[in-house]
Amino acid sequence: MLFKKNNKSITIPKHIAIILDGNGRWAKQRGMPRTFGHQVGIENIRKIALVASDLGIKVLSVFAFSTENWKRPTDEVEFLMKMPSEFEKRFKDDFKQYDIKVVFTGRTNHLSLENQEILNRITSLSKDRSGMILNICFDYGSYDELTEAVKQISFEVKENQLTIEEITEQTVTNHLYTKDLLPLDLLIRPSGEIRLSNFMLWQAAYAELYFCKTYWPSFSKKDLILAIKAYNSRERRYGGLKG
Repeated sequence: MLFKKNNKSITIPKHIAIILDGNGRWAKQRGMPRTFGHQVGIENIRKIALVASDLGIKVLSVFAFSTENWKRPTDEVEFLMKMPSEFEKRFKDDFKQYDIKVVFTGRTNHLSLENQEILNRITSLSKDRSGMILNICFDYGSYDELTEAVKQISFEVKENQLTIEEITEQTVTNHLYTKDLLPLDLLIRPSGEIRLSNFMLWQAAYAELYFCKTYWPSFSKKDLILAIKAYNSRERRYGGLKG
């Protein structure tokens, strides 16, 4: 439990996802290049991850780079491709201290060999930790994720490992990149935009959605708590009724 409001205990969502939006606009407001916004945004992943760990959140997923972000200007993409290296150098000790397990969700075949090695190294070094899971969605998109799931399921049917009649919603879930993570409870999008932008479309089917105007580099513990309060004000019925 986090705190009490009107003598009512507040439930902490087990799995929260955040779309890291607004870095460029935050930087523009300050007369700085977009890459400066991304730099501060990377630092804020560390800050919010440590806050989330303290609050008792089990899984924090962050949308750091999408399959569509390759369309951004070359200098911006090149900067973002430095993120794994920066992440490893600057934050590994903090996450070790907090016993945070780091995993990456998304494609890897579009990344350089150097970045693939970095992601594998970060994952390997933290795999035995038992604290919060920080799931960094890097070169991730739901269309790609679902397409790959369909391909895998189709292959299993072709190889007689699975029949069409055996395919269920759980079958699809078990073939997603996030199959080893807890179900998504709350999806947060800062920056004022009100859309999911190809992020966790299947997982968000019955998650609570929360939108705020704060740009990601300025998103703080206070903003996270406001989102959790909003989550607690919702009645989660999953399509049914509560008596």
